[in-house]
Amino acid sequence: MTLNASPPESVNLLGQVLSRFEQSAHACGPFPTPHQLAMTESTTLASSGDDPGLNVLGSALDPCSCQPMTGWYRDGSCRTGPADLGRHTVCCVINEAFLSYSRAQGNDLSTPMPQFGFPGLNPGDHWCVCAPRWLEAYEDGMAPSVKLEATEQSTLEVIPLEVLRQHAA
Repeated sequence: MTLNASPPESVNLLGQVLSRFEQSAHACGPFPTPHQLAMTESTTLASSGDDPGLNVLGSALDPCSCQPMTGWYRDGSCRTGPADLGRHTVCCVINEAFLSYSRAQGNDLSTPMPQFGFPGLNPGDHWCVCAPRWLEAYEDGMAPSVKLEATEQSTLEVIPLEVLRQHAA
C-alpha cells in the first residue's frame, strides 16, 4: 500500500488561509471567524492582504469596531477587496436616524440575524457602511458621523474628503 505524501488541494488551501490569518496583526485578533474564512475562500488569497491599508487622511487605517465585529472581512477593519461589490469602507458611528433611514431603504441593520453572525446594530455602534449607501444618506440629510482614521482610502473614489470631514466623529 502506498500513501500519497501530498495532502488534497482543499487542505493546502485551508492551511494557507489559516497561516495568513495567524501571521497577520488584525485589529480584533489573529484568528479568523467563519465569515473571514468564507470570504477568503471566495476570493483569492491575496485579495485582502495583510496590509491594513491607508485611511482617507493618508495614514495607516485604524480599526473600526470589534464589538460588534465589522468589516467586509469581519476583522474589525473597513478594508475592501475585489469581492466587496458594496465597498464597505466608511467607518460610521451609527445613530437612530441612520438605522431608520437604512431600514426604509430595505437594509435593516438593527434586527439581529444570528444565522449570519449579525448581532443587529444600536445607536453608538461603529460599523463599516457601503460608501455609495453613505453618500445616498448624505444626499438625503441622514448620514451618520464618520471615523476618518478608520475609513479606507478608496472611499475617496466615491465621496469627497471635504464631505467626509463635515461628518467627522
